[in-house]
Amino acid sequence: MIIKRPFWLNLIEEAWKSRNIIWLMGVRRVGKTSLCKSIDDALYLDCERPRTRQMVQDPEAFLESMHGKRVILDEIHRLDNPSELLKICADHYPDVQIIATGSSTLGASAKFKDTLTGRKKEIWLTPLLEHEMAIFGNTDIAHRFLFGGFPSFFTSKHLPEADFSEWNDAYWAKDIQDMFSVGKRYSFEKFTELLLAYSGGQFEATKFAAPCEVTRQTIANYLAVLEETFVVHVIRPYTTHKPTEIIMAPKVYGFDTGFACYAKGWRELRKEDMGLLWEHVVLNELHGFMQLQPIHYWRDKRGHEVDFVISPRGTTSVIAIECKFSSASDHIGQSMLTAIAKNLQAFRANYPDGDNIVVAHDVDMPYVRRVDNITITFIGLKDLQKYLASSSQKA
Repeated sequence: MIIKRPFWLNLIEEAWKSRNIIWLMGVRRVGKTSLCKSIDDALYLDCERPRTRQMVQDPEAFLESMHGKRVILDEIHRLDNPSELLKICADHYPDVQIIATGSSTLGASAKFKDTLTGRKKEIWLTPLLEHEMAIFGNTDIAHRFLFGGFPSFFTSKHLPEADFSEWNDAYWAKDIQDMFSVGKRYSFEKFTELLLAYSGGQFEATKFAAPCEVTRQTIANYLAVLEETFVVHVIRPYTTHKPTEIIMAPKVYGFDTGFACYAKGWRELRKEDMGLLWEHVVLNELHGFMQLQPIHYWRDKRGHEVDFVISPRGTTSVIAIECKFSSASDHIGQSMLTAIAKNLQAFRANYPDGDNIVVAHDVDMPYVRRVDNITITFIGLKDLQKYLASSSQKA
Protein backbone atom coordinates (compact mmCIF):
# COMPACT_ATOMS: atom_id res chain seq x y z
CA MET A 1 0.00 0.00 0.00
CA ILE A 2 1.34 3.42 -1.00
CA ILE A 3 1.10 5.97 1.81
CA LYS A 4 0.77 9.66 0.95
CA ARG A 5 3.29 11.93 2.68
CA PRO A 6 1.93 15.49 2.41
CA PHE A 7 5.03 17.31 3.65
CA TRP A 8 7.27 15.83 0.98
CA LEU A 9 4.65 15.96 -1.78
CA ASN A 10 4.19 19.67 -1.09
CA LEU A 11 7.97 20.17 -1.18
CA ILE A 12 8.04 18.48 -4.60
CA GLU A 13 5.20 20.64 -5.93
CA GLU A 14 6.93 23.81 -4.74
CA ALA A 15 10.21 22.71 -6.31
CA TRP A 16 8.53 22.06 -9.66
CA LYS A 17 7.28 25.65 -9.71
CA SER A 18 10.85 26.91 -10.19
CA ARG A 19 12.55 24.01 -12.04
CA ASN A 20 11.26 21.12 -14.12
CA ILE A 21 14.05 18.79 -12.90
CA ILE A 22 14.12 17.52 -9.30
CA TRP A 23 17.00 15.44 -7.96
CA LEU A 24 15.59 13.40 -5.04
CA MET A 25 18.43 12.46 -2.70
CA GLY A 26 18.76 10.25 0.35
CA VAL A 27 20.21 6.97 1.54
CA ARG A 28 18.93 3.71 0.11
CA ARG A 29 15.62 2.40 1.53
CA VAL A 30 14.71 5.78 3.02
CA GLY A 31 11.52 5.73 0.92
CA LYS A 32 12.35 7.54 -2.33
CA THR A 33 10.66 4.98 -4.60
CA SER A 34 7.46 4.82 -2.54
CA LEU A 35 7.28 8.61 -2.37
CA CYS A 36 7.67 8.85 -6.15
CA LYS A 37 4.99 6.23 -6.75
CA SER A 38 2.57 8.24 -4.59
CA ILE A 39 2.67 11.26 -6.95
CA ASP A 40 -0.59 11.52 -8.85
CA ASP A 41 -0.54 11.34 -12.65
CA ALA A 42 3.18 10.62 -12.87
CA LEU A 43 4.71 8.00 -15.14
CA TYR A 44 7.02 5.80 -13.07
CA LEU A 45 10.01 4.29 -14.88
CA ASP A 46 12.54 2.02 -13.19
CA CYS A 47 15.92 2.44 -14.86
CA GLU A 48 17.03 -0.90 -13.44
CA ARG A 49 14.86 -2.52 -16.12
CA PRO A 50 16.39 -3.08 -19.58
CA ARG A 51 13.13 -2.01 -21.25
CA THR A 52 13.34 1.40 -19.59
CA ARG A 53 16.96 1.85 -20.59
CA GLN A 54 16.04 1.04 -24.20
CA MET A 55 13.16 3.53 -24.05
CA VAL A 56 15.43 6.44 -23.09
CA GLN A 57 18.39 5.45 -25.27
CA ASP A 58 17.50 8.33 -27.61
CA PRO A 59 16.92 11.17 -25.08
CA GLU A 60 15.32 13.62 -27.52
CA ALA A 61 12.90 11.06 -28.98
CA PHE A 62 11.96 10.01 -25.46
CA LEU A 63 11.37 13.58 -24.28
CA GLU A 64 9.34 14.39 -27.42
CA SER A 65 6.95 11.63 -26.39
CA MET A 66 6.67 13.02 -22.86
CA HIS A 67 5.33 16.53 -23.61
CA GLY A 68 3.19 17.80 -20.71
CA LYS A 69 3.86 14.77 -18.53
CA ARG A 70 5.40 14.11 -15.15
CA VAL A 71 8.03 11.40 -15.25
CA ILE A 72 9.81 9.52 -12.48
CA LEU A 73 13.23 8.16 -13.46
CA ASP A 74 14.10 5.89 -10.55
CA GLU A 75 17.70 4.61 -10.24
CA ILE A 76 18.75 6.92 -13.08
CA HIS A 77 22.42 6.14 -12.46
CA ARG A 78 21.82 2.91 -14.42
CA LEU A 79 21.55 4.92 -17.64
CA ASP A 80 24.67 5.38 -19.78
CA ASN A 81 24.55 9.20 -19.57
CA PRO A 82 21.93 10.34 -17.07
CA SER A 83 23.14 13.93 -16.82
CA GLU A 84 22.79 14.41 -20.59
CA LEU A 85 19.12 13.37 -20.54
CA LEU A 86 18.33 15.72 -17.64
CA LYS A 87 20.24 18.62 -19.22
CA ILE A 88 18.36 18.25 -22.52
CA CYS A 89 15.06 18.17 -20.65
CA ALA A 90 15.92 21.26 -18.58
CA ASP A 91 17.08 23.25 -21.62
CA HIS A 92 14.59 22.21 -24.31
CA TYR A 93 11.52 20.54 -22.75
CA PRO A 94 10.27 22.84 -19.97
CA ASP A 95 6.81 21.22 -19.98
CA VAL A 96 8.27 17.82 -19.03
CA GLN A 97 8.61 17.54 -15.26
CA ILE A 98 11.07 14.94 -14.05
CA ILE A 99 12.03 13.52 -10.68
CA ALA A 100 15.28 11.58 -10.83
CA THR A 101 16.57 9.33 -8.08
CA GLY A 102 19.80 7.38 -8.02
CA SER A 103 23.00 6.59 -6.24
CA SER A 104 24.19 9.36 -3.94
CA THR A 105 27.58 8.99 -5.58
CA LEU A 106 26.07 10.13 -8.90
CA GLY A 107 24.71 13.29 -7.27
CA ALA A 108 28.14 13.97 -5.78
CA SER A 109 30.06 13.47 -9.03
CA ALA A 110 31.68 16.53 -10.58
CA LYS A 111 30.19 15.86 -14.02
CA PHE A 112 26.64 15.60 -12.66
CA LYS A 113 27.04 18.79 -10.61
CA ASP A 114 28.63 20.79 -13.42
CA THR A 115 26.15 19.69 -16.09
CA LEU A 116 23.06 20.45 -14.02
CA THR A 117 24.18 23.56 -12.12
CA GLY A 118 21.24 25.96 -12.10
CA ARG A 119 19.03 23.44 -13.91
CA LYS A 120 17.66 21.33 -11.07
CA LYS A 121 16.14 21.55 -7.58
CA GLU A 122 17.47 19.19 -4.95
CA ILE A 123 15.25 17.56 -2.33
CA TRP A 124 16.84 15.56 0.46
CA LEU A 125 14.48 12.86 1.73
CA THR A 126 15.35 12.25 5.38
CA PRO A 127 14.17 9.43 7.66
CA LEU A 128 10.63 9.85 9.02
CA LEU A 129 9.77 13.22 10.51
CA GLU A 130 7.95 13.17 13.83
CA HIS A 131 4.56 14.23 12.46
CA GLU A 132 4.74 11.37 9.93
CA MET A 133 4.78 8.72 12.64
CA ALA A 134 0.99 8.85 12.90
CA ILE A 135 0.68 8.43 9.12
CA PHE A 136 2.61 5.17 9.45
CA GLY A 137 0.52 3.97 12.37
CA ASN A 138 2.68 4.43 15.47
CA THR A 139 3.21 7.54 17.60
CA ASP A 140 5.52 5.93 20.20
CA ILE A 141 8.73 7.96 20.15
CA ALA A 142 10.69 5.12 21.81
CA HIS A 143 9.67 2.89 18.89
CA ARG A 144 10.91 5.57 16.48
CA PHE A 145 14.22 5.73 18.34
CA LEU A 146 14.82 1.97 18.31
CA PHE A 147 13.37 0.96 14.93
CA GLY A 148 14.59 4.08 13.13
CA GLY A 149 13.01 6.23 10.45
CA PHE A 150 13.00 4.01 7.35
CA PRO A 151 9.28 3.45 6.63
CA SER A 152 9.73 -0.29 6.09
CA PHE A 153 11.77 -0.63 9.30
CA PHE A 154 9.48 1.61 11.33
CA THR A 155 6.38 -0.40 10.44
CA SER A 156 8.01 -3.74 11.26
CA LYS A 157 6.42 -5.69 14.13
CA HIS A 158 9.77 -6.93 15.39
CA LEU A 159 13.10 -5.17 15.75
CA PRO A 160 14.55 -5.42 12.21
CA GLU A 161 18.10 -6.37 13.15
CA ALA A 162 18.54 -8.54 10.04
CA ASP A 163 17.43 -5.58 7.90
CA PHE A 164 20.03 -3.31 9.51
CA SER A 165 22.74 -5.87 8.71
CA GLU A 166 21.44 -6.38 5.16
CA TRP A 167 21.42 -2.62 4.58
CA ASN A 168 25.06 -2.38 5.66
CA ASP A 169 26.01 -5.07 3.14
CA ALA A 170 24.06 -3.36 0.34
CA TYR A 171 25.60 0.00 1.18
CA TRP A 172 29.07 -1.41 0.74
CA ALA A 173 28.25 -3.35 -2.43
CA LYS A 174 26.17 -0.72 -4.26
CA ASP A 175 27.28 2.67 -2.91
CA ILE A 176 30.91 2.21 -1.93
CA GLN A 177 32.72 -0.71 -3.57
CA ASP A 178 32.50 0.43 -7.20
CA MET A 179 32.31 4.17 -6.57
CA PHE A 180 35.06 5.03 -4.09
CA SER A 181 38.64 3.98 -3.49
CA VAL A 182 38.43 3.22 0.21
CA GLY A 183 40.77 0.24 0.44
CA LYS A 184 39.93 -2.59 2.82
CA ARG A 185 36.26 -3.37 3.41
CA TYR A 186 36.97 -4.38 7.00
CA SER A 187 38.52 -1.02 7.90
CA PHE A 188 35.77 1.04 6.27
CA GLU A 189 32.94 -0.98 7.82
CA LYS A 190 34.65 -0.98 11.23
CA PHE A 191 34.94 2.81 11.08
CA THR A 192 31.29 3.16 10.05
CA GLU A 193 30.19 0.92 12.92
CA LEU A 194 32.31 2.79 15.48
CA LEU A 195 31.14 6.16 14.21
CA LEU A 196 27.48 5.14 14.54
CA ALA A 197 28.17 3.74 18.01
CA TYR A 198 29.74 7.07 19.07
CA SER A 199 27.10 9.09 17.23
CA GLY A 200 26.61 12.57 18.62
CA GLY A 201 30.13 12.95 19.99
CA GLN A 202 33.02 15.17 18.99
CA PHE A 203 35.10 13.66 16.22
CA GLU A 204 38.82 12.98 16.55
CA ALA A 205 40.35 11.03 13.68
CA THR A 206 43.21 9.66 15.77
CA LYS A 207 40.74 7.85 18.05
CA PHE A 208 39.58 5.64 15.17
CA ALA A 209 42.85 5.02 13.33
CA ALA A 210 44.21 2.20 15.52
CA PRO A 211 41.04 0.06 15.84
CA CYS A 212 40.44 0.40 12.09
CA GLU A 213 44.09 -0.35 11.27
CA VAL A 214 44.49 2.66 8.97
CA THR A 215 46.13 6.08 9.08
CA ARG A 216 44.58 9.27 10.39
CA GLN A 217 44.36 10.61 6.83
CA THR A 218 42.48 7.50 5.71
CA ILE A 219 40.00 8.04 8.54
CA ALA A 220 39.47 11.60 7.32
CA ASN A 221 38.86 10.23 3.81
CA TYR A 222 36.36 7.67 5.14
CA LEU A 223 34.48 10.42 6.97
CA ALA A 224 34.22 12.46 3.76
CA VAL A 225 32.74 9.45 1.94
CA LEU A 226 30.18 8.80 4.69
CA GLU A 227 29.16 12.45 4.72
CA GLU A 228 28.90 12.58 0.93
CA THR A 229 26.58 9.55 0.93
CA PHE A 230 24.38 10.95 3.77
CA VAL A 231 25.29 8.18 6.24
CA VAL A 232 26.71 10.62 8.76
CA HIS A 233 26.11 14.32 9.34
CA VAL A 234 29.17 16.37 10.22
CA ILE A 235 28.08 19.31 12.38
CA ARG A 236 30.85 21.89 12.42
CA PRO A 237 31.44 24.55 15.09
CA TYR A 238 29.80 27.93 14.70
CA THR A 239 32.56 30.46 15.15
CA THR A 240 33.88 33.83 14.14
CA HIS A 241 37.33 32.72 15.34
CA LYS A 242 37.03 34.32 18.72
CA PRO A 243 39.89 33.18 21.01
CA THR A 244 37.51 31.52 23.48
CA GLU A 245 35.73 29.33 20.89
CA ILE A 246 36.28 25.78 19.68
CA ILE A 247 36.84 26.27 15.95
CA MET A 248 37.99 22.90 14.55
CA ALA A 249 36.46 19.81 16.19
CA PRO A 250 33.19 18.76 14.50
CA LYS A 251 30.45 16.63 16.02
CA VAL A 252 29.32 13.63 13.99
CA TYR A 253 25.81 12.16 14.01
CA GLY A 254 24.63 8.96 12.39
CA PHE A 255 21.87 9.44 9.85
CA ASP A 256 19.25 7.44 11.77
CA THR A 257 18.51 6.52 15.38
CA GLY A 258 17.75 2.90 14.49
CA PHE A 259 21.21 2.37 13.02
CA ALA A 260 22.83 4.16 15.97
CA CYS A 261 20.98 1.86 18.39
CA TYR A 262 21.94 -1.19 16.31
CA ALA A 263 25.62 -0.17 16.33
CA LYS A 264 25.48 0.35 20.09
CA GLY A 265 23.86 -3.08 20.59
CA TRP A 266 20.72 -1.59 22.15
CA ARG A 267 17.58 -3.73 21.95
CA GLU A 268 15.80 -1.90 24.76
CA LEU A 269 16.09 1.73 25.77
CA ARG A 270 16.84 3.08 29.20
CA LYS A 271 15.64 6.42 30.49
CA GLU A 272 19.14 7.86 30.17
CA ASP A 273 19.31 6.93 26.46
CA MET A 274 16.40 9.15 25.49
CA GLY A 275 18.24 12.49 25.54
CA LEU A 276 20.92 11.52 23.02
CA LEU A 277 18.42 9.89 20.66
CA TRP A 278 16.11 12.90 20.95
CA GLU A 279 19.01 15.08 19.82
CA HIS A 280 19.27 12.91 16.69
CA VAL A 281 15.54 13.24 15.99
CA VAL A 282 15.65 17.03 16.38
CA LEU A 283 18.59 17.18 13.96
CA ASN A 284 16.62 15.03 11.51
CA GLU A 285 13.70 17.46 11.74
CA LEU A 286 15.99 20.42 11.11
CA HIS A 287 17.43 18.70 8.04
CA GLY A 288 13.96 17.84 6.77
CA PHE A 289 12.61 21.36 7.19
CA MET A 290 15.78 23.26 6.22
CA GLN A 291 17.12 20.77 3.65
CA LEU A 292 20.73 21.64 2.78
CA GLN A 293 20.98 24.85 4.79
CA PRO A 294 23.94 24.69 7.21
CA ILE A 295 23.50 23.64 10.84
CA HIS A 296 26.26 24.12 13.41
CA TYR A 297 26.90 23.62 17.09
CA TRP A 298 28.81 25.93 19.43
CA ARG A 299 31.28 25.33 22.22
CA ASP A 300 33.83 27.44 24.05
CA LYS A 301 37.04 26.45 25.79
CA ARG A 302 35.37 26.61 29.20
CA GLY A 303 32.97 23.82 28.25
CA HIS A 304 29.83 25.85 27.52
CA GLU A 305 27.95 24.29 24.61
CA VAL A 306 24.84 24.82 22.48
CA ASP A 307 23.46 21.76 20.69
CA PHE A 308 22.57 23.40 17.38
CA VAL A 309 23.07 26.87 15.94
CA ILE A 310 21.28 28.26 12.90
CA SER A 311 22.09 31.53 11.18
CA PRO A 312 19.15 32.42 8.87
CA ARG A 313 20.17 33.83 5.52
CA GLY A 314 19.94 37.57 5.16
CA THR A 315 20.03 38.32 8.88
CA THR A 316 22.59 38.90 11.62
CA SER A 317 20.56 37.01 14.22
CA VAL A 318 21.64 33.53 15.33
CA ILE A 319 19.19 30.93 16.66
CA ALA A 320 20.45 28.78 19.54
CA ILE A 321 18.70 25.40 19.95
CA GLU A 322 18.97 23.09 22.94
CA CYS A 323 17.46 19.58 22.90
CA LYS A 324 15.83 18.16 26.04
CA PHE A 325 13.72 15.03 25.85
CA SER A 326 11.45 16.15 28.66
CA SER A 327 10.61 19.65 29.88
CA ALA A 328 8.66 18.38 32.91
CA SER A 329 9.69 19.95 36.18
CA ASP A 330 11.08 16.70 37.58
CA HIS A 331 13.40 16.44 34.55
CA ILE A 332 14.31 20.07 33.98
CA GLY A 333 14.58 21.31 37.52
CA GLN A 334 16.00 24.64 38.55
CA SER A 335 19.60 23.38 38.45
CA MET A 336 19.29 22.11 34.88
CA LEU A 337 17.44 25.22 33.79
CA THR A 338 20.25 27.30 35.29
CA ALA A 339 22.83 25.19 33.41
CA ILE A 340 20.98 25.74 30.12
CA ALA A 341 20.85 29.45 30.83
CA LYS A 342 24.61 29.58 31.57
CA ASN A 343 25.42 27.94 28.24
CA LEU A 344 23.15 30.40 26.46
CA GLN A 345 24.60 33.35 28.39
CA ALA A 346 28.11 32.36 27.28
CA PHE A 347 26.92 32.07 23.69
CA ARG A 348 25.04 35.38 23.78
CA ALA A 349 28.09 37.17 25.12
CA ASN A 350 29.53 36.63 21.62
CA TYR A 351 26.31 36.63 19.59
CA PRO A 352 23.70 38.80 21.30
CA ASP A 353 21.00 38.75 18.60
CA GLY A 354 18.65 35.80 18.17
CA ASP A 355 16.17 33.47 19.86
CA ASN A 356 16.98 30.85 22.48
CA ILE A 357 14.98 27.67 21.88
CA VAL A 358 14.61 24.46 23.86
CA VAL A 359 12.98 21.67 21.83
CA ALA A 360 11.35 19.06 24.08
CA HIS A 361 9.20 16.03 23.34
CA ASP A 362 6.45 16.82 25.84
CA VAL A 363 5.70 20.45 24.90
CA ASP A 364 2.24 20.72 23.30
CA MET A 365 2.09 24.52 23.33
CA PRO A 366 5.09 26.88 23.25
CA TYR A 367 5.87 28.78 26.45
CA VAL A 368 8.58 31.13 27.70
CA ARG A 369 10.81 30.98 30.77
CA ARG A 370 13.20 33.70 31.89
CA VAL A 371 16.36 32.88 33.84
CA ASP A 372 18.52 35.81 34.91
CA ASN A 373 18.78 37.88 31.73
CA ILE A 374 18.08 35.02 29.30
CA THR A 375 14.67 34.44 27.72
CA ILE A 376 14.11 30.82 26.66
CA THR A 377 11.24 29.56 24.50
CA PHE A 378 10.20 25.92 24.95
CA ILE A 379 8.59 24.28 21.92
CA GLY A 380 7.79 20.80 20.61
CA LEU A 381 8.64 19.40 17.22
CA LYS A 382 5.17 20.10 15.85
CA ASP A 383 5.85 23.84 16.31
CA LEU A 384 9.50 23.72 15.21
CA GLN A 385 8.60 23.78 11.53
CA LYS A 386 6.31 26.80 12.04
CA TYR A 387 9.03 28.58 13.99
CA LEU A 388 11.69 27.94 11.34
CA ALA A 389 9.30 29.05 8.58
CA SER A 390 8.51 32.30 10.41
CA SER A 391 12.23 32.91 11.07
CA SER A 392 12.92 32.45 7.36
CA GLN A 393 10.18 34.90 6.41
CA LYS A 394 11.55 37.51 8.83
CA ALA A 395 14.96 37.16 7.22
